[in-house]
Amino acid sequence: MEKFVITIARGYGSGGRTIGIRLSERLGVEFYDRDLIRLASDESGINEALFGESDEKTKGLFTKRSVYKGEVITPDKKSFTGEENLFNYQAKVIKKLADEKSCIIVGRCADYVLKDYKNVVRVFVYADLENCVKNVADVKGILDRKEALKKISTIDKERAAYYKSHTGRDWIDARNYDLCLNSGDLGFDKCVDIIADYLKIKLGG
Repeated sequence: MEKFVITIARGYGSGGRTIGIRLSERLGVEFYDRDLIRLASDESGINEALFGESDEKTKGLFTKRSVYKGEVITPDKKSFTGEENLFNYQAKVIKKLADEKSCIIVGRCADYVLKDYKNVVRVFVYADLENCVKNVADVKGILDRKEALKKISTIDKERAAYYKSHTGRDWIDARNYDLCLNSGDLGFDKCVDIIADYLKIKLGG
């Protein structure tokens, strides 16, 4: 099979990260999530903590000006460490990884950043609220239902706003993706099976 990238956007509590990890083990390729923050910090020289503060969050409302165009802002500019440029450097790292190797990338609008790449499978993972609450309890240890619901709502809103800000698109629009999978109905392992099978169908091998 030719070199490929699988991007996974995911609702909080849907298990998208877990699916990505299992998929990386199945396919024998590297998995990237928060590692992208460290790599972007290394690439730019900007403090890693600044990347962490804006990771899949946005402080401002969507403006057309902030939609990702592929450039980075140079260190001599005042906005070098601004939210837009932090995203630009993460995008630069995502493109570099896609050029160099097969891998799986979770979040960070990777589906949009790589929208012109032909060897990419773009996945969105979601689940019903009850399954999300259960997964948040199992993985994050948040046992109080109200707290779990608040966490799910807050993070999903942050991810949607972040995606809109940097892409101009709606995060949950199925047209952004090749596959939209309900992990609550399918379970994690079947999601892995479906993505792996689709990869073969799309790219061969």
